Amino acid sequence: MKTVVFSTKPYDRRSLEAANAALETPHDLVFLETRLHSATVGLAAGYEAVCVFVNDQVDRTVVQRLADVGVKVIATRSAGFNQIDIAATNEHGIPVVRVPAYAPEGVAEHAIALMMTLNRKTHRAYNRVRESNFALNGLLGFDMHGKTAGVVGTGKIGAAAARILLGFGCRVLAHDRSPREDLAAAGVEFVPFDTLAAECDIITLHCPLVEATHHLINAESLAGMKDGVMLINTSRGALIDTDAVIEAVKAGKVGHLGLDVYEEEDDLFFEDRSGELLQDDDFARLLTFPNVLITGHQAFFTVEALKQIAEVTLNNLTQMQASGDCDNRVTAG
Repeated sequence: MKTVVFSTKPYDRRSLEAANAALETPHDLVFLETRLHSATVGLAAGYEAVCVFVNDQVDRTVVQRLADVGVKVIATRSAGFNQIDIAATNEHGIPVVRVPAYAPEGVAEHAIALMMTLNRKTHRAYNRVRESNFALNGLLGFDMHGKTAGVVGTGKIGAAAARILLGFGCRVLAHDRSPREDLAAAGVEFVPFDTLAAECDIITLHCPLVEATHHLINAESLAGMKDGVMLINTSRGALIDTDAVIEAVKAGKVGHLGLDVYEEEDDLFFEDRSGELLQDDDFARLLTFPNVLITGHQAFFTVEALKQIAEVTLNNLTQMQASGDCDNRVTAG
């Protein structure tokens, strides 16, 4: 299938080319560094499929233009698809296929890494020691063992995080519309969200971004949490109301904040902006807090994940080309 790949980084190209070379009938792939949005959608002309990532903007206007130039399939190299207007793709008859899961343990491990770094302040200790400062003042942490940790969303990633936290000796509470018997049998307690928020010392978010979870963490839900709660988000930025969480950090309600995603990350992440002045005042404010740790949407970024993303994405295209349908076709919307 003749496919144009948007938002291509060198690692994307390497993994996709390797997976494509292993296929009996390889796809015709063209790689573009630019993101897909209303000003670049014309680049999709002449292609049967477009392959996108999390910060491409596949809104109603873009979908209309894709339909106009004859695109037949949209393949996203991600599990989430909130960047795509599914109602519009359904109206125009353009199927959307995704990668429902890839190396979930890697994302869960990154969430735990954020927890441990914030707790034991290893990022600050690293810089101190490099300057021959071996003082321990300001580096005090706490034992994870015995703490109550909350996991919001127990899909493959959330389940992996819950198992790691159980291994630490935490009491683990979870919230999900569909409680999992295997996790319950392992000792995870499924509770309403308000109960989880009120009882947990640590809360990690692993739910999808849908209308019901947009700004799940807001002024009201933050008010119901313990003072000094640790909050971790490696899922989608808009699960958290940024203004509300900044106020909560300032007030001491949130004692530690670890983010791998950000509500307005589209114009920031996946690019080198070290020579630019930050124009996002909220993001700049977050960087001033010593108890806030931000990584640039790298939780997924493992060798295993890139390989799986490439293989599943190309297999999705192969299925669509052969039958017009796919096991990983998005049916929501």
